[in-house]
Amino acid sequence: MSRAGRVAAVIALADRFGRVATDLRVSLTDRCNLRCTYCMPAEGLAWMPQPEQLTDDEVIRLVRIAVEQLGVTGVRFTGGEPLIRRGLVGIIAATAQLNPRPKMSVTTNGIGLERLAPALRDAGLDRVNVSLDTLDPDRFRTLTRRDRHADVLLGLRASAEAGLTPVKINTVLMRGVNDDEAPALLRFALEHGYQLRFIEQMPLDAQHQWDRHAMVTADEILAALTPFDLQPDDVSRGTAPAETWLVPGHVDAAGESARVGVIGSVTRPFCGDCDRTRLTADGQIRNCLFATEESDLRKLLRDGAPDTEIAEAWRVAMFGKRAGHGIDDPSFLQPARPMSAIGG
Repeated sequence: MSRAGRVAAVIALADRFGRVATDLRVSLTDRCNLRCTYCMPAEGLAWMPQPEQLTDDEVIRLVRIAVEQLGVTGVRFTGGEPLIRRGLVGIIAATAQLNPRPKMSVTTNGIGLERLAPALRDAGLDRVNVSLDTLDPDRFRTLTRRDRHADVLLGLRASAEAGLTPVKINTVLMRGVNDDEAPALLRFALEHGYQLRFIEQMPLDAQHQWDRHAMVTADEILAALTPFDLQPDDVSRGTAPAETWLVPGHVDAAGESARVGVIGSVTRPFCGDCDRTRLTADGQIRNCLFATEESDLRKLLRDGAPDTEIAEAWRVAMFGKRAGHGIDDPSFLQPARPMSAIGG
């Protein structure tokens, strides 16, 4: 079938509840160069053996199927830490050649962005999300068990200079750890033209020590930002996970009204509007971040299955998506894989 034929034959990734997945999250590795206390133990984890990981060509093929046959319009590359994937620039360049061309972003801890930002832009990347939980270098060292705070700040600046905008910052506030920094982090973002997103801590740590009572809620985050006199944002969030508020008296790097977002995954779930499908670094489809089951596309790839068969298996996997993540259900079970092995 010609490429034009494949594009014309799109059958979307719909589930039983009428939701359609158009946002693909691709984990490129489970490895990371930080050891954040809320994510993994100091010694790290048992990393995925190289033969189990999708090759660059396999990643590109699955992304192509998602875009050309399944209606995916946005691709975000995640990890682990995606910048340590040697083939990242080539994967992005290949994705940029697809028709229709999807929007592309990377979620990263920012280490290495100072060096890679221009190459990522030239390959076709549209923007970046950078994780930053503190402005204090000593606190950063304690949280991540690495002395790389300055590298993250340099990566943020390099991304903005390269035009990977809007540069978004993802922040997880933790009670008694960094919850006092919400106003300072927002001021920092406003001063530099970045877009800040606060994210409720989710039960996806490798240690399975998440405690709902220790989590800083969306309501608490907003209360901490009271001095900014935030105003409701009239622009619909659509399927975006973040609720956004306008910050009066401030504009972003594009000269538009500055906004701050809160992703209340636990206390303000947005499952009813979820449009995400997830591909792990070893070729498994997850129809929800908190899914306890996966569908194996890697075996189909390596057994020589045609694109149409892989696409249909992907559709079946997404059709079985549950109505919600069920964190409030007494029977909720945390996924066996931690966030670093699933992809954000």
